[in-house]
Amino acid sequence: MNRPVQEAIDDDAYRPPYLHAMLAGGLGGTTGDMLMHSLDTVKTRQQGDPHMPPKYTSMGNTYWTILRQEGVGRGLYGGVTPAFLGSFGGTVIFFGCYEWSKRFMIDHGVTPSVAYLTSGFFADLAASPLYVPTEVLKTRLQLQGRYNNPFFSSGYNYRSSLNALRTIYRTEGVGELFSGYKATLFRDLPFSALQFAFYEQEQKLAKQWVGPGKDIGLTLEILTGASAGGMAGVLTCPMDVVKTRIQTELDPEVAAKARQVKKAKTSAPTPNVPAARVDPHQPTHRPSPASTSPVVQTARQQTHPISTSGPSTALKHHGQVALDTESVVKALRIIYRTEGFAGWFRGVGPRAVWTSVQSGTMLLVYQKLIKWFDAHPLSRDLDDEGLRGASLSS
Repeated sequence: MNRPVQEAIDDDAYRPPYLHAMLAGGLGGTTGDMLMHSLDTVKTRQQGDPHMPPKYTSMGNTYWTILRQEGVGRGLYGGVTPAFLGSFGGTVIFFGCYEWSKRFMIDHGVTPSVAYLTSGFFADLAASPLYVPTEVLKTRLQLQGRYNNPFFSSGYNYRSSLNALRTIYRTEGVGELFSGYKATLFRDLPFSALQFAFYEQEQKLAKQWVGPGKDIGLTLEILTGASAGGMAGVLTCPMDVVKTRIQTELDPEVAAKARQVKKAKTSAPTPNVPAARVDPHQPTHRPSPASTSPVVQTARQQTHPISTSGPSTALKHHGQVALDTESVVKALRIIYRTEGFAGWFRGVGPRAVWTSVQSGTMLLVYQKLIKWFDAHPLSRDLDDEGLRGASLSS
């Protein structure tokens, strides 16, 4: 038997049944995503904020501002329904493909470290057709926040997840549900590859440290998963920024139609409504402070029960440069040219925390459920030697 295969036997002597791995991965991934959804919303607001200077600055400021102004349900947990559906379905597919491809490559003599990296790529590619449309819905609803949101203008105003799906299909076409597909792959493929490469190696080191045949314990389970996810999250942050910007950017044709409708509605002002009042939910440019009279400014201030005059809450111009492209390389160049190196790492703080906690939770739940399923098999058929794959071909 050659050396890579012998190394694989030492590192991966037990292989759980595929159904066990898929269910454990699906439940683990969904638990981690739901636990950290509010922080993912914070990251999305920071990355997708179309106002320049941005309304949202630090992680703590963004979290508190959304919570205070918009609440939990449609604020911090906006887009949670498509996030749940995409998370469970996507991770079930991911773990099934990851286990199959990892075992296949190791059984055919591929070095385990290379097998882990490649399997992460392959698994994310297989899950992407389901994951990307739900990601588009989730991201837009997170950026929008409340319906008829008086505190933040994203350019979108969906009543619900179903309304968002119908509106996108009717006004932008089914292809828009796959907006940012390449950017999502450019983010997720290296993220998953790095995450599982780091995790598998850290698990190996942890097992060597505690000694053969011993459980590494809860603390090391959490640390290996969290550190692997955190490092992968930081390294792939530029791709995440591009993905968020592409998926939340207003379509030029849709924005133009919205401006025409807005112009028609405001061309004949009524006596009861100030003529200069701007609907914050339409994708249009706001008038500059220099061109607004003091009377109009006073009237506008009276329409907001909560002050937004502070530097962290005042709405600014839609001055962020539009990417208007599906090309990841071109988008990276535009962001760098207009916002500098820092533009690539907008939201890196919440992304690092989110990926650390989410990965730690997912992989911990995965390991615990694998052990539970092993003690309580779902079916006697799953104990079959062929499904477990414990016997490696030489």
